[in-house]
Amino acid sequence: MADALATLAAMFKVGTNVKIQPIMINLRECPAHYSSVEEEIDGKPWYHDIVHYLKFQQYLDQSLENDKKTIRRLAMNFFLDGNILYKRSRDQTFLRCVDSTEARRIVEEVHEGVCGAHASGHKLARQAMRAGYYWLTLEKDCIDFARKCHKCQIYADRIHTPANSLHVLASPWPFSMWGMDVIGLITPKASNGHRFILVAIDYFTKWVEAASYANVTQKVVCKFIQKEIICRYGLPERIITDNASNLNGSMMKEVCAKFKIKHHSSTPYRPKMNGAVEAANKNIKRIIEKMTDIYKDWHEKLPFALHAYRTTVRTSTGATPFSLVYGMEAVLPIEVEIPSLRVLKEVQLEEAEWPFAPNNALISILPKEEI
Repeated sequence: MADALATLAAMFKVGTNVKIQPIMINLRECPAHYSSVEEEIDGKPWYHDIVHYLKFQQYLDQSLENDKKTIRRLAMNFFLDGNILYKRSRDQTFLRCVDSTEARRIVEEVHEGVCGAHASGHKLARQAMRAGYYWLTLEKDCIDFARKCHKCQIYADRIHTPANSLHVLASPWPFSMWGMDVIGLITPKASNGHRFILVAIDYFTKWVEAASYANVTQKVVCKFIQKEIICRYGLPERIITDNASNLNGSMMKEVCAKFKIKHHSSTPYRPKMNGAVEAANKNIKRIIEKMTDIYKDWHEKLPFALHAYRTTVRTSTGATPFSLVYGMEAVLPIEVEIPSLRVLKEVQLEEAEWPFAPNNALISILPKEEI
């Protein structure tokens, strides 16, 4: 557009006797809802005009007709609960509106906090909204913050090639089919002597279980299957591994025969068979790298990396593994610091109302014809 305007200006010829009148531009203070989060010069949040209209049904002084129309249109998607403003999202959930200080704190905590996955800008914005927060420049602020993150720059992908198409291996129900693989040899080894991470992923929910070990032997693999998979999620129908000897030995066959589990070895370099667990390995390694300050303490960051992975939307499912397993999103630390709507409602519940809270939540999500 700028090139086109410059070209047109160069082609336009003005006679010597022609007088061009200058264009006068009058500057005025714009309403708060037009400003970005970082431009709260007057100390008022971006939603000040909306709150004033909802509370008093009045417009601010010096508001023009277009401003009044904009305020009325915006106010239709907001409601006031006490002194807190909420926005109705597209899926009819209510998001707490926050000011610039709160917005910066939310972005920092969700991105690089104790359970932060150092997600990209767009994923970071979705995480903030799923946690129950909203501000006008949410996505732009998240993208800018992720681009400036030092660790994200260090550990970002260096090969800028187009992403391959997903090869989804169908699973009939949650926890019926698991893929297993080993990350390692990891250098430097952890302070407790661990050098490997054994990873298992459920093909239906993309839920990941992982544990670190000094050596991944057949005995370790069998104990992991019984403790981390069978005792937590029930008997799987099948387990898929690669052709490594510690994942295909006699002890593995005995465990699978004992619990009537089908064991399949994936074909080498066939993404449809072992692509899910390989992708999980890559993501977990990247999250741990971004979380770790002292390299030998990476084993202490593994539980937090797993939590970050489980609370991030997976592309293949369009949802977080946590929500697919538990039916709700995890409560993030920032939701306690800046209470989201569900945290505020939980605090307001009396102890006698606790047994009825799950039923009321279920009724609120069921279709009307099923109630």
